[in-house]
Amino acid sequence: QVQLAESGGGLVQAGDSLRLSCEAIGGTTSNFGMGWFRQAPGKEREVVAVISRTGSRSYHHPTVEGRFTISRDDANNAVYLQMSSLEPEDTADYYCAATNLFISTFRRDYEYWGQGTQVTVSS
Repeated sequence: QVQLAESGGGLVQAGDSLRLSCEAIGGTTSNFGMGWFRQAPGKEREVVAVISRTGSRSYHHPTVEGRFTISRDDANNAVYLQMSSLEPEDTADYYCAATNLFISTFRRDYEYWGQGTQVTVSS
C-alpha cells in the first residue's frame, strides 16, 4: 500500500512553467512504475507522462512532448512533472499514480492514485 500526495498546482499564464511534485507516503516509489495523468472538465482522464520503475524508460504524450518532463527521485520517494510553455489546453486536474508494473501508459494498470492538484493556465 502506498499513498500519493500531489502538490505544485496553481494558476499561471500561458508560457509559464510549473513543477508538480508527488510524494509517496507509507511506501517506496522504487517499487513502482509511476505516472502523471490529467483530467480536464468534461473529459476523460488521460496519460500525460510515465516513467519506469528504474527510471530507465519514460513516455510523454505527444501533446506535451518537448514541454513536460517526468522524473523520479527514489531517495526522497518523489516523482516530478516539470511543465514549461504551458498552454490553456493544459488546464486540468493532474494526478500522480503508481503501478506494480515496470511501466505502463494505461490508466487501468495503476492501482494507487493521489487526490490531484489543479493546474489552470490563462491565455
